[in-house]
Amino acid sequence: MRRTTFALAALVVAFGLGLAVAGCGGAEEVTPTPSTVEGTISTTTPTTTTSTTPALKGDPVAGKAVFTGAAGCTGCHTLADAGSTGTVGPNLDTVSPKPTDALVTDRVTNGKGVMPSFKGTLTEQQIADVTAYVSSVAGK
Repeated sequence: MRRTTFALAALVVAFGLGLAVAGCGGAEEVTPTPSTVEGTISTTTPTTTTSTTPALKGDPVAGKAVFTGAAGCTGCHTLADAGSTGTVGPNLDTVSPKPTDALVTDRVTNGKGVMPSFKGTLTEQQIADVTAYVSSVAGK
C-alpha cells in the first residue's frame, strides 16, 4: 500500500509539474521582441536624397559652334550638317539608333575608346549645347 501511495503521489506531482510546465505563460501573447531593450533603437526612416539641380538645357545652334569649333569634333566625326568628314570616330550620320541625349552627354563628358573626355575642356553648358546639337541631327 505504501508503494501504491508513493507511486500515486509521484504521479500527482509529475502530473502537476507537467501542467505547470505546459501552462507556463498562460494566455499571454508571446513575441520575439523583448519588453526591454539595451541600447537605442532608431525610430527614423531612412530618406533618399535626390538632386534638385535641374539639368542644363542645351542650345543646338550653340552646340553646332562647339562641334565645328574649338572642340575639334569635325576632325574625327562625319556629320553632314556640320560639313565634316572625319573617319577616326563614328560616322554620326549613320549611327543607329539615333543617339540619345544621355549617350551623347556621357561620350562627350567621359570619352570612350579613342575619343577623349571633354570634361575639363568644355563647360557643362557647352556639353549640354553639343549634346542638343548632335542628338538632334545625328543618326537615323
